[in-house]
Amino acid sequence: MLLPIYQVDAFTDRPFAGNPAAVCPLESWLPAEIMQAIAAENNLAETAFFVPKGGNEYELRWFTPAVEVELCGHATLASAHVLYNHLGFSEAEIIFHSRSGPLRVSQAGEGRLTLDFPARPPKPLAIHPNGLLDGLRATPLQMLAGPDLVCLFSTEAEVRAIQPDMAHLAKVEYRAVIVTAPGSGGVDFVSRFFGPRVGVPEDPVTGSAHTTLVPYWAERLNKTTFHARQVSPRGGDLWCELRGDRVLMSGHAVTYLRGEIEVPLG
Repeated sequence: MLLPIYQVDAFTDRPFAGNPAAVCPLESWLPAEIMQAIAAENNLAETAFFVPKGGNEYELRWFTPAVEVELCGHATLASAHVLYNHLGFSEAEIIFHSRSGPLRVSQAGEGRLTLDFPARPPKPLAIHPNGLLDGLRATPLQMLAGPDLVCLFSTEAEVRAIQPDMAHLAKVEYRAVIVTAPGSGGVDFVSRFFGPRVGVPEDPVTGSAHTTLVPYWAERLNKTTFHARQVSPRGGDLWCELRGDRVLMSGHAVTYLRGEIEVPLG
């Protein structure tokens, strides 16, 4: 079977930056083990697969090289980019049905796409989880627990300087560890995302992390709109808004690759 495949750099307006995701449009679902094998072969943080439901609605799933995940922002942005730019989709909004509920994507100004995701506020955590300090090789000022563990630092420089020990960090019993601090130069906050437990040592730009970061920074900074930057080596920018129990995240995307893959079945 020949399947179309696209590789898109998400949350950036230039190639070779942001977070690369593979996108495979399907007519119907493949067996999960085949999709997992494709994701492992791609060896990107996530590979997205979507199937049409009719009209502007699609079912969407995401796989890291190791596991299927519940929510992924950059591969959702990449999927919407493929629909709008390569598959002739022209409606104002896409509705992706996922394990995390309906996710809406619309076109924004300045060439951006806007994701509408559920907010996932974190709660304070008093005890350092096993493996955290040895894994980060740095001590956070504060920790908060959501779907991921959030570690707060005082400066952007501290966040940029972290060189984690992934073997120890993989022992932390959360999907991933996020480090964050106030930003500078018009950026409200910065972050990095480490997910060795799910096969992603450092994710370049992580939309799903901002469903937790935005509610935290909204309370801390007493505002609801933000320019956020993920300061991984590739880097990327998100324009975010907390709107009730939803987080809106806007960003650019750039196509890097278009092709076909040969998938053995049976």
